[in-house]
Amino acid sequence: MKKSPLKFAGLKADLSPVPASFFGIVLGLAGLGNCWRVATKLWHLPAWIGESIMLMAVAVWLLLLMLYVSKWLWAREEALAEFKHPILCCFIGLVPLSTVLVALVILPYFHEIAIVLFVVGALGQLSFGVYRSGQLWMGGRKPETTTPVLYLPTVAGGFVSAIVASALGYREFGVLFFGMGMFSWIALESIIMQRLFLLEALPNPLRPTLGIQLAPPVVGCVSYLSITSGQPDTFAQILFGYGLLQALILLRLMPWLFQQPFAASYWAFTFGIAALSLSSLRFVERGMTGAMEGLAVLLFIGANIAIGSIALGTLRLLLQGKLLPPGILAKAP
Repeated sequence: MKKSPLKFAGLKADLSPVPASFFGIVLGLAGLGNCWRVATKLWHLPAWIGESIMLMAVAVWLLLLMLYVSKWLWAREEALAEFKHPILCCFIGLVPLSTVLVALVILPYFHEIAIVLFVVGALGQLSFGVYRSGQLWMGGRKPETTTPVLYLPTVAGGFVSAIVASALGYREFGVLFFGMGMFSWIALESIIMQRLFLLEALPNPLRPTLGIQLAPPVVGCVSYLSITSGQPDTFAQILFGYGLLQALILLRLMPWLFQQPFAASYWAFTFGIAALSLSSLRFVERGMTGAMEGLAVLLFIGANIAIGSIALGTLRLLLQGKLLPPGILAKAP
């Protein structure tokens, strides 16, 4: 296997093993930055904080994109192994998905570039979602390889594309993408629940993927709000309520989930956490008062604590040279 010749600060390092799952960092940062953008409007918070988080998301995206392309150029065998892996392959959908989110990040500053990134990212995630779903339809999958990562190619892709399409003014396309995400979620939910209920518990390295379970209802809620207007309706509140239930279940499972040392895989929780907070902020922004106002404050504080802690833990692993454990492909079934 060829080594990546990339250099940073005069140091040469093999950067080829960086997995596609690391693009989840972009989703968590962009989601938190979006929370700050809305919170700034509602509570007159410093705008520079949210924009700094957004800038960090773009910087991480650019770095990871460079490393991921380098893996395909200089470590093709490992890249193909990831592409063919029954679980890790779904994380590849995060590459175009993060590109769609970056379009939303830069939209206030570079409208034309945002449109280009959205088109490229949306077509990329749709193509990968169609390809991956086609593989699933052909059968032959082992039940134990079924985890919440299956949501990423179609559910996450559809919902996020709907959000960004609407922000760019393409509401009709947003509705189409929302439909793709919504019904893909309904189809996959029972399959994933059946695996979790009936088969052996997820091995420790895969348990953080349960954090993705929080994302569909709350990202779906933000997506639904993006294609509607006026006071949030009953359906939006239903989605939010189901998201709250997922969050409470994950809180109950924290001792079980954290039975392995901290790793970058815990970023799987961050997009759902950010979307849970963002949903409540959007509700308040759209006119909801009362208990939702207090809940929005609590969820916003919680999102900052949770995502900030994961970011600091990741930085610590990076400084210790332990961010990427060896044999990453061998740790999952």
